[in-house]
Amino acid sequence: MLDTATLEHNKPNQRSKKAVKPGSDAGTVTLHWLTVISLIVSLLTGLRISADGLTNHWAAALDPILPQGEIWTWHIAASITLIASTAAYFIYVRRAVLGARNAPSRLKTLTPPTTSRLRWRAINVALHWFAYAAILALTVTGIALYLGYASLFLTLHTWLAWAMLAYIAIHSLTHFLYGGIAQLLRLFRPEPLLESFQTKVWPFGIAMIVAITTAAAAVGLDWTTRPTITALAITSTPTLDGVLDEPFWAMAETATIETHQGANLGGTGSSSVSIKATVNEDTIHFAFLWQDPTRSLMRSPVVKSDDGWRVISTGAAQADVNDYYEDKFAVLFSLNDQLGGGGSTYLGKDPLPNYPKSPHQRGLHYTDDGRILDLWQWKSSRGGMLGYVDDMHFGPPLKATPAQEQGKKRYAAGYTSDPGKAIYEYNYIADGANGYDSPVRLKRLPRDLAAMRLALGRLPRGADGDNAEGSKWWMTRDDSVPYHPALDAAIPIGTVLPTTLNIHQYNGDRADLSGGARWRDGIWTLEVSRKRDTGSPYDMAFHKGRTIYVWLSVFDHNQTRHTRHQRPVTLVIPN
Repeated sequence: MLDTATLEHNKPNQRSKKAVKPGSDAGTVTLHWLTVISLIVSLLTGLRISADGLTNHWAAALDPILPQGEIWTWHIAASITLIASTAAYFIYVRRAVLGARNAPSRLKTLTPPTTSRLRWRAINVALHWFAYAAILALTVTGIALYLGYASLFLTLHTWLAWAMLAYIAIHSLTHFLYGGIAQLLRLFRPEPLLESFQTKVWPFGIAMIVAITTAAAAVGLDWTTRPTITALAITSTPTLDGVLDEPFWAMAETATIETHQGANLGGTGSSSVSIKATVNEDTIHFAFLWQDPTRSLMRSPVVKSDDGWRVISTGAAQADVNDYYEDKFAVLFSLNDQLGGGGSTYLGKDPLPNYPKSPHQRGLHYTDDGRILDLWQWKSSRGGMLGYVDDMHFGPPLKATPAQEQGKKRYAAGYTSDPGKAIYEYNYIADGANGYDSPVRLKRLPRDLAAMRLALGRLPRGADGDNAEGSKWWMTRDDSVPYHPALDAAIPIGTVLPTTLNIHQYNGDRADLSGGARWRDGIWTLEVSRKRDTGSPYDMAFHKGRTIYVWLSVFDHNQTRHTRHQRPVTLVIPN
C-alpha cells in the first residue's frame, strides 16, 4: 500500500489561487492501485488456500467472501505482481525525488509538541514502513512455501496475511483521520508529476521496466531451477518389493521435494518425497520414498457395540477421515505444468456451479479443457500391500448420478478410476442418518475370528499408532464368509474388524500398474512398473524424448488431506 498522505508537490503555493480538488501524481496512483489490487487478490486467494487446512477456522469463517475455483494460478500471479510493483515503487520514489513522503524523520511528530494532523501524518509514515517490512516478509515466507518448506514459514506467512488485512483497514482509517474524504479521493485524481531539477529522467518508465524485469526474473528463476530427472535406461527389470537393492537404482537420478499442508505426519503435515525413474524397451519403473512416522493400514475399521457394528473413523460421511485410515500415496502426470497440479485443483465449497458439492466441501479435482491427467494411487490396505496400484485419472466433470445429486454418494467431479474393476470393495453398507450416525450392516464376517485377530496384530493405541509389520487389515474371500446373524451373535462386543474386502481381481485399464511397498524406520518405499504406452486414452504415454510434469502427494492415515507442492518435478524420457 503506497503513500498518499503527504504528496508535497501539491502544496497550495504551487497551484493557482483558484480552489482545486487535491490529487496525486499519476505514477503514484498507478503503482498504488497495482499494489492494492495484487495485494488483495493474493490475500483473498491465500486465505482460500489456508481455509482448506484442518485447523484454520478463522480463514474458514471467511468462506462466503473468499474466491473459489483454480486459485493457485491467481495466487502466484498476484504475488509476483505485488513483488514487482513494490520494487517499481521504490525505484519510482527515488527517481521522482519523492522520498520525503515517508522519511523516518517525520516519526518525531508522534510525540508532543505537535498537532493532531502532524501526529496522524507520522502514524501513516510508521504504517507504511510496517507495510514495506510485511510485504518483504510475505515475499520471503511465500518463496519458502513455494519451494516446499513449511513449518515455521507457513505459520509466519499466515499471521502476516492476517496482519496485512488489518493494515488495509487501519491504513484507510488513518488517511481519513489525516485529511478526511479529500485525502482518500486523491488516489482517484491522477495529475502530472511536478518535476524539479533533482528529478531523474523518465521515473515512471524506468520503474515499470524494473517491475517487468523483476516479474520475468521470478518466473525465469522458477523455470530454470525446477527439480528435474532423466529416466535411466536399463536392460533389466526391478523386483517390486520396496527394497531398491538393484544396482541401477543407485545410479538413477533422484529428485527430492518437500510437500506440505497435509494432515497428521507427526503433527507437521509435511513430508519429504523422493522420486527415481528407469526405463527399458517397453516398461517404465519408478521408485518413490516418503517420510511417514507410522505404518497405517486401518481403513475405517468397525467395532461391535451394544447396538451393532459402528465405524470407528470420524468424518467418514464427509469423505474426510483423518484418524483411523490407511496410508496412501498419489502420483499425477501431465504434459501441462500449470499450477494447481496441472490445472486440476479447484478449491471452495462450490467451485463447480450446477454440479453437486463434494461431501467435505473443500473443493474438487477436474479439468475444464477436456484434458486427461494420469493419476496413480497406492492404497496400503486396498491392494497396496498385495502388489497393486490403482490406475485413475482427472478429467472433465462427470455427470452426477441420482444418488450423488441427493447427497447419498460422494461426487468427485473429474476424479475417477480408469475403466475396469479393482481388487477391493467395502465390507459394510451405511444407510443410517448421514450414512454413519447409525450402525452399519456388514457383508462378510471372519471365517476364523481367532485367526483374524492374529492377522490384525496388536491394535495401535490411538489413531496415530503404528500397525505391526505383516499385519493384515483386510479380508479375502478365503478367510471370510457371508454375513449371518447367528455368526454375528457369537462375536463379542468390543471386537474390531477390518472393512476392506480384497475379494476381486484388477482388470481392464485399471489393472495396468504393478507395485511393491515397504515401510521401515519412518520411510515408505514404493516401486511401480507400467508399460510405457498402454494405448489407453486415460494413461500417460512415456514416449522417447518426452517431457512430463509430475506431482506427488502423501496421505498419512487420512482420506483426502494429502500433502502438496506447487512446483512439479520435470521428468525427461531419454531418446
